[in-house]
Amino acid sequence: MEKKFIVLGVLFATLGFTKMNAQINLGDKAMGALQKGVTSFTLTNADAATLSKEAVRKLDSTNEVAGPNDGYTLRLNRVFGKYTSGEGYTLNYKVYKLKEVNAFATADGSVRVYSGLMDIMDDNELLAVIGHEIGHVANNDTRDAMRAAYQKEALIDGASSQSTKISAVTDSQLGKIGSAMIDSKHSRKQEAEADLFSYNFLKKNGYDVNAEESAFRILAKMSEGSEASFLDRMMSSHPDSAKRADDAKKRAEKDGLYKPYVQQKIVNTVPAKATTTKKATTKKTTKKK
Repeated sequence: MEKKFIVLGVLFATLGFTKMNAQINLGDKAMGALQKGVTSFTLTNADAATLSKEAVRKLDSTNEVAGPNDGYTLRLNRVFGKYTSGEGYTLNYKVYKLKEVNAFATADGSVRVYSGLMDIMDDNELLAVIGHEIGHVANNDTRDAMRAAYQKEALIDGASSQSTKISAVTDSQLGKIGSAMIDSKHSRKQEAEADLFSYNFLKKNGYDVNAEESAFRILAKMSEGSEASFLDRMMSSHPDSAKRADDAKKRAEKDGLYKPYVQQKIVNTVPAKATTTKKATTKKTTKKK
């Protein structure tokens, strides 16, 4: 069975690979926000969050987002709903109803999970992937990716490298910045640190840490199929999934927690409402003699 896979933002990209074109056109609203908040080559956390928020707003408008009563949303609420804030970060999350296996996080704390990912991973495996994405936010990897994209595209458009400010951010520049951000990749070190964050996240919150290895095994298996050459090409600058699965296993073994993981049932449907039926009661009568 053929499946279409995007380069897994679950593990690699700031904005991931989406069904968008090469450029993001954020429009006048975003441009106005950036002209007020993004003024230098060295973006602050707030600057990176402003740009990321506008980019995600555009992504949300161009992809099918699961509604509040959709089975995917209800599941994500149940699994992830209580982990929307931590030390130095606040998260918001939605489900994109797309068959691609993907998830991504951005500098403003937006986490987007694709339904295709939720179709192949159980709750613990899903938390391992989301934990990895939280790690990128908590470790400021997403901010660094945005800063690199902004600097690169601002310089390409001729701003002096000696200048500390850009007088205006054009819509064209925004499109190029968005493209550069999509194409950016986290370093091996950042990926390894996000993997460790995910493991510690599972351990701290009482989940089965072996789900992290299992999630990577699933991704490694995917790369063995017809999409292998595509995935290998796109993931060439990152540790491969099989090695990361091995590393997750070693962490669990070191902590004395390792055991082969058995995937649990995956349910993305709306729970059936319990129905109650009242039994008909008959009134007993006694005949007088």
